[in-house]
Formats: sequence, C-alpha cells, structure tokens
Amino acid sequence: MIWSTKETLDREEIRLIQTKKLKQTVQYAYQNVPFYQEKFKEAGIVPEDIQTLDDLSKIPFTTKDDFRNHYPFGLFAVPKEKIVRYHASSGTTGNPTVVGYTKHDMKVWKECIARIVSMAGVTYHDTAQIAFGYGLFTGALGLHQGLEKVGAAVVPMSSGNSKKQIKIMKDWGVTALIATPSYALHLSEVAQSLGLDPVNDLKVKYGVLGSEPSTEAMRKKLNENWGMHAYENYGMSELGGPGVSGECPALHGMHINEDYFICEIIDPQTGEVLPEGEKGELVVTPLFRQATPVLRYRTKDITSLDSSPCECGRTTMRMSKITGRTDDMLIISGVNVFPSQIEEVLLSTEGIGSNYLITVSKKGYLDKMDIDVEVTDSSLLDTASSLDNLLKTVQERLHTVLGIHPTIHLVEPLSMEASKGKAVRVIDKRKE
Repeated sequence: MIWSTKETLDREEIRLIQTKKLKQTVQYAYQNVPFYQEKFKEAGIVPEDIQTLDDLSKIPFTTKDDFRNHYPFGLFAVPKEKIVRYHASSGTTGNPTVVGYTKHDMKVWKECIARIVSMAGVTYHDTAQIAFGYGLFTGALGLHQGLEKVGAAVVPMSSGNSKKQIKIMKDWGVTALIATPSYALHLSEVAQSLGLDPVNDLKVKYGVLGSEPSTEAMRKKLNENWGMHAYENYGMSELGGPGVSGECPALHGMHINEDYFICEIIDPQTGEVLPEGEKGELVVTPLFRQATPVLRYRTKDITSLDSSPCECGRTTMRMSKITGRTDDMLIISGVNVFPSQIEEVLLSTEGIGSNYLITVSKKGYLDKMDIDVEVTDSSLLDTASSLDNLLKTVQERLHTVLGIHPTIHLVEPLSMEASKGKAVRVIDKRKE
C-alpha cells in the first residue's frame, strides 16, 4: 500500500522539493543555532552559498559528539515553550544526545511512520503489539503514533515479560509485531518453549523491526519461526527517531522519505561524497525539524543508495541493509571482522539459536575471540558426539568466512539474557 503521493513523484520533482527545503533548513539552522553559525564561519561559508543539492558537500558534518558536547539543549533552535516532546539516546558512553519536537515536528514524524508501516502492509484492520521499551528511546512512541495514524489498534506492551507478551499475542489476536529483530526472534523461541507453534497458534503476519541491524539469515529465521513477513525500518534519535526509511514487499532496500530527508554516502576516512551505488557511511540531513535542526549528520552506519525504479511503484531512493558501522568493526589479529558476518553464520547453522555474545580479549599479546551461543535443543548438549559435531560445523563455517578461529561455547536454550532494547552483541575487553 502506498500511503502518500509524495512516494511516487518523478525524480526531478523530488530534487526540486529537496533543493527548496535544503535552502530553508540551512537558513533556519544558521539563524537559530549558534553552533551552526560557528561551523559555517570555520568553513568559510554562509547560507547563501548553498543553492543546489551539489552544494550540500560544502557544509561541515554534525556528529554525535556535537550533541554530547552541547548537552542538553545547546543544539535547540526554539525556546522550551515550543517543545512538546523530548527524547534522548541512552548515553551509556557519556552524555545522552537530546532532541526536541515542536507540534510541527510531531506531525511530520507521524506521517513518516505512517508511510513505513503501510509499506510493511499494516492497515486499520491490524492489531500491532509494540515490544520496544517506552521512555526516552524514540522507537516505541515513534512507531506508536504512526500506527495510530493509519488506524491500527496499538498494544503498548513495552519490552520484557516475554511470556506475557506471548499470552497477549494469542488472546488478543495480534497481527503485527513491533520490536528489534533480535527480541522478535527471542519471542518466537519463548513461544515454542511454551508449547506453541507461532505459525499456527498465533496470528502475527507482519514484523515491523528496527533499532538494530540484522542479516538476511535473521530475516529468514524470523519468517520461518513466525510465518510472518519481516520488514526493517531505519532511523535514530538525532534524526528524529524512526521514520527515515523502511522496506516494501520487494525487499530491494529501504525507501527513504526523500521529501523529509536527504541522504548521502561518504568515504568514512576522507569524508568525500561517493557516487550512487558505492558502499560507505550514511550521512543524513533532515528537512523538517524545527526544534533541533541537523545538517549532514554522520550516522556511522555502512550502506549504499539506489534510485533505480522499484517494482512496488515508489520512486524514492532506497538504502541497502546496514552491513555494519564504522565504529563496530573488530580488528582481530589484523583481520577486519564485522559482527554481522558472525551472525550470518550462526543463524544459518541448523541447531544454533538466535542469542549470542561475542567477547574479545587479550591472551598475552594475542587477540582472543570467544562466542557464547544458545542451541535450539538442549539434547544437542547431552552426548559428546552431537556436541562435537555441532561445534566443528560452527567453527569451520566461521573460519571460512572470517579467516580466524574463534572459541565457541554452546549453552542451553534461553539460558542467556535476552536484550530488551538494542541487543548487546559484543564485549571488547581490550578497551577496558
């Protein structure tokens, strides 16, 4: 279902809209946020220098550190009297990044979410259960308001209490699950542990999943476990939360709400803008934010862009699945390793569950990687031959993909704590 005609505009029309809004956004940010006045002065530019989309590259980047260094309200463009909502990141590694919303910002946010859930197939006929944590995190309330805009009945379950989550899904006839991919997969395993077959005993048809990157192997497993269609969406608090992009049934990338966001791909080392189709770091400029306008935000997420026609009928640019981050790549004994590579192997291995933890440490001067992972059936741990065969399979497949030999620890099903928000997949003790 296409929610808005803005999703099917001619490419030239989209560029004209973006150009007009970009010039307005640059002027607005410059006039109302001292931080951007300083940034422009340092770069030797003024707002009038930005006349086309190609001029965007003249503008300095904004980073997460800029938000933290101006905590809490140093990047705000409006007085508190105009703020109707605050959200923030967790701030686990320093001050949280705080964003605000005016009534206008909230209206646009709802529109962007309505488009994304409609892409996934959710309509007023559906009951959507939100298993994100409610609070300063943007995911739950962001999706909540967009789902209500399309007329879906919302179950604001929040995260945790997994057995009750399953009971409500069953008793209330929930048809759409809103969660992180890892928690959605965990819930399917909890349902199975309760003697339920999610495919036949529950009615979940759609998964609207976000907040963390996942692999195609995870999507396949989600679809198999639930009998659902799992769709990803993308956003982050600094950009206003979820709503930047989302997947359609064609699954050829996430359609960007281009009348509200400009996306670029840069070389993360040089900052140079890369041609369409090349993989690099995503940089996003929102075109609507009144409370906290942001210019060229470096997301650190690795993806690529594609403006070719999509079979769904939308003409908006698509971003490919996030394959990693510029700051989560692990270097193990000189080898570059992304956690997504490990996840792909684990989730495509029969007998291996969805919950895992990668621990990197030093043994003397050498790097050491340990991976704790649940099995799907505890009987696999009962005999030495079964255990050895499964261990050997996992180790060989990981070595083929990574070129290194991590130590694998197989543990009982559901014995590892499931993440209720963004899954913590890596602990790097070398940084301690």
